[in-house]
Amino acid sequence: VRRGTYLDSVALMRVARTVAVLSGVEDAGLMIGTPANRDILRDARVLNAVGETAGPGDLILAIRACDQIAADAAMLEARRLIEQPRRQNATGAQVWRPRTLRAAVAQATGANLALISVAGDFALAEARKALHAGLHVMIFSDNIPLADEVQLKREARDLSLMVMGPDCGTAIIGGVPLAFANVVPRGDIGIIGASGTGIQEVSCLIARAGRGISHAIGTGGRDLKAEVGGITTLMAIDALDADPATNHIVLISKPPADEVAAKVLDRVAKSAKPFTICFLGDGKRELPINACAAPSLWAAAMHACGQKSATSRTAALAPRRGFVRGLFAGGTFAAEAQIVFQQVGLKVNSNVPVPGAGPLGDLSLSHAMVDLGADEYTRGRPHPMIEPAVRDASFAEALADPNVGIILLDCVLGYGGHEDPAGHIIQRLMSTRRIDAAIVASVTGTDADPQNWSMQVAKLHIAGVIVAVSNAEAAGLAAAAVTCGD
Repeated sequence: VRRGTYLDSVALMRVARTVAVLSGVEDAGLMIGTPANRDILRDARVLNAVGETAGPGDLILAIRACDQIAADAAMLEARRLIEQPRRQNATGAQVWRPRTLRAAVAQATGANLALISVAGDFALAEARKALHAGLHVMIFSDNIPLADEVQLKREARDLSLMVMGPDCGTAIIGGVPLAFANVVPRGDIGIIGASGTGIQEVSCLIARAGRGISHAIGTGGRDLKAEVGGITTLMAIDALDADPATNHIVLISKPPADEVAAKVLDRVAKSAKPFTICFLGDGKRELPINACAAPSLWAAAMHACGQKSATSRTAALAPRRGFVRGLFAGGTFAAEAQIVFQQVGLKVNSNVPVPGAGPLGDLSLSHAMVDLGADEYTRGRPHPMIEPAVRDASFAEALADPNVGIILLDCVLGYGGHEDPAGHIIQRLMSTRRIDAAIVASVTGTDADPQNWSMQVAKLHIAGVIVAVSNAEAAGLAAAAVTCGD
């Protein structure tokens, strides 16, 4: 336990992943000592009496190994990895890094945005410090009570500042990718999204269609709830409406509360700019004359690019018997796939199995779309976009299940993501593949991403995976194949 120490949760996840694969190590967890995090470590059997003494301001380094020698070596490596980013930059030169937000503001006098990625217990206080320092705020952290989100966004609005989040996973501001985001060219299309993976999918599809993004503003998944009232969404519309570099605006969300949708659409109607509205699963709402409804993320991107009648080009999947198992890192992708299936009359089980009941519980006799980034699957583990091994057990179970004819996967590239998600999928296929199971995947990314979209797609093609141009098309291919098969 390191007293009075805080490090970014994503950085800690990466260190834990590196340490966990060392020789003799059975499991590793690096977390701030909040009660919830101690519960996670305790459930994973990596917390001892020393770790139990940690408080919310302390850092726990927890390792379970086969013997003391392996444990000591792993702990030494964990300490080295933790210290390295604080002492050196990428070239190995010594650098000073501020330990407080106040010191950071003093150092970066031109900054106007703070990205908050601390435990939820601390995120609210840090966000308020940033607001009172005159900064817009992006809150990557989750586990902030809804009432606190409402109050914080109201305070920010009074200061003419924007709060993106909590649980805002993606943004692109002024061409700069923040958190889980992709490298896309600058352009004249603005995006406002309550979904991080939704923003990633639409921005990448726009980029691959030859267009670019002015800004992509994340709102956090709860902004369009009645309690919040769409505060950030409305401020984002104002900002992009006033931005001379933005000529088209895309809104992405699951269905909002009716009273919030009315406010948002009323604001859209007052704009002189065209809008594309993608409220996934909500296709019956009347829109202003300057707005067009998009039934899928792919359709939203194509409409924003002016390709209203564009069709996908992936070859059809031969008819298949059996059920479809969707194993998704992105919750929005799981929801979109479920909608695609429901639109053609297929029933889908999207229930998250009870932890401890096996990787996928009792889903084997139905079509199922599972969000493996949900809390039930990531307790004590990194998000599957960071560590695709989180999906391994469910993937192996689906491959071994004779009732499953098609497996749907998403592969999300960009900053913050795994360095080779396609390679990891291929490794699992080589070790467990069933010859008669079809694998259909979508790859969200661009060639400018660190992982390189074209190379990831090529790897999957060589391995026999059918790669669709979008998540919606992947789901459509699977739905059409099992409908014909039946």
